[in-house]
Amino acid sequence: MSTSRSSLLFLGLPALPLSFVALPLYVQWPHYIATNYAISLSTLGVVLLISRLLDAVSDPWIGKLTDRWLNHSNARVLVACMIASACLSLGFAALFNPDVLMNMQSPSFLLIGFVLLLTYLAYSMLCITQQAWAARLGGDDVVRSRIVAWREGLGLVGVITASVLPSFFGFNLLVGVFIALLWMAMMAWYRAPAPARSMIRESTNMSDSNDSVWRDQGFLMLLGVFVFNGIASAIPASLILFFIQDRLQLPASYQGLFLALYFVSAAVFMPLWIHLIARFGLIGCWLMGISLAVLVFIWTTTLSAGDVVAYGLVCVLCGVALGADLIVPNAMLSGLIQRNTSQSGQYLGWWQVATKFNLALAAGASLPLLQLMGYMPGQTNDTGLQALSFAYGLLPCVIKIFAGLLLYFGQQHFKGETSCSDD
Repeated sequence: MSTSRSSLLFLGLPALPLSFVALPLYVQWPHYIATNYAISLSTLGVVLLISRLLDAVSDPWIGKLTDRWLNHSNARVLVACMIASACLSLGFAALFNPDVLMNMQSPSFLLIGFVLLLTYLAYSMLCITQQAWAARLGGDDVVRSRIVAWREGLGLVGVITASVLPSFFGFNLLVGVFIALLWMAMMAWYRAPAPARSMIRESTNMSDSNDSVWRDQGFLMLLGVFVFNGIASAIPASLILFFIQDRLQLPASYQGLFLALYFVSAAVFMPLWIHLIARFGLIGCWLMGISLAVLVFIWTTTLSAGDVVAYGLVCVLCGVALGADLIVPNAMLSGLIQRNTSQSGQYLGWWQVATKFNLALAAGASLPLLQLMGYMPGQTNDTGLQALSFAYGLLPCVIKIFAGLLLYFGQQHFKGETSCSDD
C-alpha cells in the first residue's frame, strides 16, 4: 500500500474525532448531566453501569458484523460507517443538550439510557471498523507501525483538544467542533487506501468457527501482555488526582498541566519510535518502552509536597514511553491478523473488550486497596501517604515488569507473524 503522508493522514484522521469524543463521553458527561439536569446520582449510576456493560459485551458482536461488511465489499463498510457517524453525531449532541434535542428538562431514565447506549455502540463500531480496515492493508513492521503512529498521534491531538475546549468555550462549541471533525474525517476516509480483495485470507491453521480467534496462541499471548501492561497504565490514571492533591499538595488544576505534558510528549516522540522500530523491531522497542516507564515512574514513590518540576519531568519521560505502548501492540496485532484477515473485526472486538476491562479493573481494584491500606482522600498522615505512593507508583511498576517478562519469554508465539509486501 502507499505510505505517503496523505494516505496515512486519510487513514488516521477518523481517530482524531473518535478520541476527541471519548473524553467528554466517558469522563465529563456524567458530571455535566448531574449538575445541570434533574437526574439523581443513583439513577445516573445505574444508567452508566448498564449502558457500559452492554457496550463492552457488544464489541465482539460488532467485530463479527464488521468482518461481514469488509468481506463483502469496502463500499458496504463505508456506508455502515456513515450511518454510525450520523448516530454518534445525534447521540452526542442529545446527551449534552437534552432539553433541546429531547425536549426534556428532566430526561427519563429509559430515554437517556437508550441515547447513551446508542452513542456508545456507534462509537465502538467506528473504532473497531477503522482499525480492522487498516489491519487488512498489510505491510511489514515499519509500515504497520507508521499507520498506527499516525492514527494514535492524531488521536492524541483529539484528546488534548477535547480537554481544553470545554474549559474555555463550553460544551456547545465542543459538540459543534466534534460533529464537524467527524464528518471531515469520514470524507477523508473515502480517499484512504482500501484493503485489496486479495488481502482477505482465511486462516490455514485454525478453524473458521467463531472461536478461532481464541485458538490463535500468538493473539492470546499478545492479549495477555496488553492486559497487564494496560492495567499498569490505568492504575495511575485512576489515582492521579489523589496523588496530585494529597501527595504533592497541589491544586486539582495542575492535573491539566501534567496530562498535557504527558500526551504532548507522547505525540512529539512518536517519530523516534518509528525509527527505533526499523532498527530494533517491534518487540525490542516495546521492551525499551516498558523499561523506560518503570525506571522513570518508580521515582514517584520518592516525591513529596511541592515537587512540581520533578513530577513534570516524570510526566514528560513517561509520555515518551507511552509512544511505544500506543504503536507497538497495535502494530503487532495487525501482523497477527494477517494470518486470518477475514476475521480482523473479531480480533479487534475482543481487543476493545480488553481495553475496557483494563480501565474497569484498575479503578475497581486500586481504590478499595487504597482504603484497605489506610488511605482516605484528603489525608496527609504518613500511613495514608505511604499507601498512596505504593498504589500509585510501586504497584504499576511491578505489574509492568510482569508484562515485560511475559513479552520477553513469549516471543516465540509471534514468530509466525506474517509480513506482507507494500504493493
